[in-house]
Amino acid sequence: MLPESAEYVAPDFLDHLIFNATVAEDHYLRQVRAAIDFERFRADMVSCYSAKLGRPATEPVLLLKLEFLQYQYDLGDQSVVEQTRYNMAFRYFLDLSLKSPLPHHTLLTKFRKRLGVEKHQQIFEDMVAQARGYGLVKDRLRLKDATHVIANIAIPSAVRLVAETRQQLLDALRPYQSERVTVEEERAASIHKATADLSGKERLLQRVTHLRDIVTWIEESVAVGSLAPSTESAWQALQEALQIAHKILADREDPKSKDRLVTLQDPDARWGEHHVHYAGYLLDVAEDADSGIITALNVLPANGDEARDATTLIEQEERAHGNDVHALSMDGAGSKGELLREWSDPQGLNLDVIVPPRPRSAANGYFGVERFTPTPDGEAMICPAGHTSNQRSRNRHNTGWMFRFTRGVCAACPLLGQCMAKLHQAVGRQVSTNDYEAEYQAIEAKAKTPAYQEIRRQHRRIERKLGELVRWHGLRRARYRGRTRVLIQSLLTALVVNIKCVVRSLTALPVRAEGLASP
Repeated sequence: MLPESAEYVAPDFLDHLIFNATVAEDHYLRQVRAAIDFERFRADMVSCYSAKLGRPATEPVLLLKLEFLQYQYDLGDQSVVEQTRYNMAFRYFLDLSLKSPLPHHTLLTKFRKRLGVEKHQQIFEDMVAQARGYGLVKDRLRLKDATHVIANIAIPSAVRLVAETRQQLLDALRPYQSERVTVEEERAASIHKATADLSGKERLLQRVTHLRDIVTWIEESVAVGSLAPSTESAWQALQEALQIAHKILADREDPKSKDRLVTLQDPDARWGEHHVHYAGYLLDVAEDADSGIITALNVLPANGDEARDATTLIEQEERAHGNDVHALSMDGAGSKGELLREWSDPQGLNLDVIVPPRPRSAANGYFGVERFTPTPDGEAMICPAGHTSNQRSRNRHNTGWMFRFTRGVCAACPLLGQCMAKLHQAVGRQVSTNDYEAEYQAIEAKAKTPAYQEIRRQHRRIERKLGELVRWHGLRRARYRGRTRVLIQSLLTALVVNIKCVVRSLTALPVRAEGLASP
């Protein structure tokens, strides 16, 4: 039973009669109340409130349950409160009397901000701990994959983005040099008028030049001491605006960069490609292969390193629960030598890694790299004809050595026709080694085993789990702006999906898609 408060009144006998008459016995929300201990989450939230300062807090477990209803039924802040006014299933789930007033919908926004990423992360982990307590989560295998989340933004043109950055910088400068800001705004208006009939390329160039001039003037002024910190907030705003301006200018220098800033409204969003070209984020998920419970998740910019993030997910789970994950399955993005070595290190994560082997370049009937023998010290290479080359350099990825045989040696070699199709005009045969060849050979050998094939069949489950998140619970598109807020959205969505999985496992009944019950 929740404590009484200004915005919480527990149901009485008449309320329970109404709930029993209107909420079906097999309603999903009844199953959730029976299976999940929401009161357990109170300990995760208690430090966000003061018993002595401010007005009495609205019951936090009530607000958390409202968040659950939001993400279960894909409702907004205002909609979930309105539905609660007349939806008996909602009232029953919230353990709320029909006479109880409801919190204002804006309180949900404040509640998310109050809890932040840290507390929502703790609640998510506590839900996984409940599933572990039921004996559902095993440590045998984690399935990892990622999907894209489209940012909640309107994407501006490059011209508009530069102009918005310039104005943001001038607004931050205004508390320090209002007269200079007026001059620069007049120049901006003049540029806008003078370039109205020019090409987009020329309009962009004029605005970039103006922005660069402003940045240069500010930095020179700071260097000579004519611009100095006043209030902490104003100085921080100026520094942040200056940092974004530098980023925009750098992007203009390299317009094909994979780390371009998309918009000022969501500066964490990036351009990426995941089946489609999009602006936003990557949702990275680890799932327990036995129960279907999401055990860890993270949100990266769209250009983030999905493969390397597997380390973060496994460490996040093991740190929260003190467990030891035995194996990891992911797609071909994880077939990187340095990561394979890191994951399988007995002194590190010590994982049995299951990934598709990377394709080998075909020798096309000529001598492959396996026909060349490195010397014991690894500083030279011996070709099939017995010639030795000690001319070596690191390859462009810095993952191995490139050995070069001289053109003269190759031209006189009797095995030239078996070694290459045509002799280069300047150099002979080039042979590349890899520092992680042992790791690549290990996963190639593993891929030939029945156990590997079985795990790859299980790996399809993570794709269905991602589909559930994005199709049935709206995680294809971000509700909010900023990586931390999108992470909160993702944690709440995963919480809802995990609860569904626990209920399904405990009741041994299919969880049917409940619509909003009639009043």
